[in-house]
Amino acid sequence: MNNHHLILGRLVDFITNRTIDDTHDERYRQKLARLLVMEKGYAKSDIRTGRSVNVRGKNKSARVPVTYIIELEGRDAMLIQYGPGSLVTRHRPALALGRLAAPYQIPLVVVTNGEAADILEGASGKITAAGLAHIPSKEQLILALRVNAWEPVSAQRAEMEARIIMAYEVDDRCPCDNSVCSWENL
Repeated sequence: MNNHHLILGRLVDFITNRTIDDTHDERYRQKLARLLVMEKGYAKSDIRTGRSVNVRGKNKSARVPVTYIIELEGRDAMLIQYGPGSLVTRHRPALALGRLAAPYQIPLVVVTNGEAADILEGASGKITAAGLAHIPSKEQLILALRVNAWEPVSAQRAEMEARIIMAYEVDDRCPCDNSVCSWENL
């Protein structure tokens, strides 16, 4: 049970066909899923849901959920992170997730609140486009992947990214948000 959001009933997830809680945030995630499939040309099988990134801080570990990861040609190609409110404050933790969700830097990171979106180059964090309409289509993403270096993330960089995720997504989250699982290190 998620007591962070008003439960409006139940709905069927567009990607997985599972029945899940209907919340305002979930309605935006469903809108994004439909956009990816119906307008951007992704197959439902290209879209990974339910993936979490395990992060470890000094005295704490956590499992942080990722909204969607687009997998193409056997690689994680684009991370999409939904969160309500301001996009700017979500850039840095989403980029950090893009550096820890795979053994390499995920090339594109999209931050969205369901109404707006910023498309970020994963390696540099540079905004390459803005708006839901500018989320790359499957064809555009496949072309972009041809020039990607698929650079691994160093252990030192991964440690720094984990600290960023802990600060933004774990330590600073709403106390009633139970979508992030955290525990003390023993």
